[in-house]
Amino acid sequence: MTRRRPPTRRRTRRPSRRQQQRDAQLLVFAVVTAAGIGLVVMVVNWLLAHWWVLVAVLVLAGLAGVGWLSSRQQQARWEAVRTQGLGYGLPQLDALHHTRFEDAIRDLMQRDGCQDAQRVGGRGDLGADVKATDPYGRRWVIQCKHRRSGAHGSPVGTPDLQVLNGTARQVHGADVAVIITNGRVTGPAVTFAKQQRLHVVDRQTLAVWAAGSRPLWELLRAVPPPRRPTSLS
Repeated sequence: MTRRRPPTRRRTRRPSRRQQQRDAQLLVFAVVTAAGIGLVVMVVNWLLAHWWVLVAVLVLAGLAGVGWLSSRQQQARWEAVRTQGLGYGLPQLDALHHTRFEDAIRDLMQRDGCQDAQRVGGRGDLGADVKATDPYGRRWVIQCKHRRSGAHGSPVGTPDLQVLNGTARQVHGADVAVIITNGRVTGPAVTFAKQQRLHVVDRQTLAVWAAGSRPLWELLRAVPPPRRPTSLS
């Protein structure tokens, strides 16, 4: 007779460490979720019992929103008044840091109606310190040359204008390419500017413009015609 072998017991497989970690994470997630739901229910029940607190919070939030909106509108009005009445004297411009000089040129363009005027000067600006679109749709690209010594500083020469001429239209899409300085401009630079349809704003022209009497395009010769008709046309 052959003896029957006793049935072999299957070994129970213990869960791996990764499975244990997943189970623990699921347990923690379930506990946190249950606690969160319980907290939300408690808060809702409390608010239902104390509804006036919710009304007060909503009223305060509404008042805060109205106050913030009113403050923004008032700030915008103040900014409009400041921009419209903006003016600089040459001594003020001479005393500025060159980056603040670029800011001043941007602000003057905004004063004259170029709402999108922005300062873009810095490393890699490719000859553009300020860009703006005037009310007639013309795109302005301005290079600023500030001299701390004003009229006694080094003059703007032809090489400066060559940089502007090489990038203003081809890179920045300028309709009007301008170089502005609170100093002097050499004769050859002025000649080069006329030949290449560039515009030069020297110290004298800058003084008239910064004083606020007329917009810049009324002070320059041979400015391109408007791109689009406006109420100012």
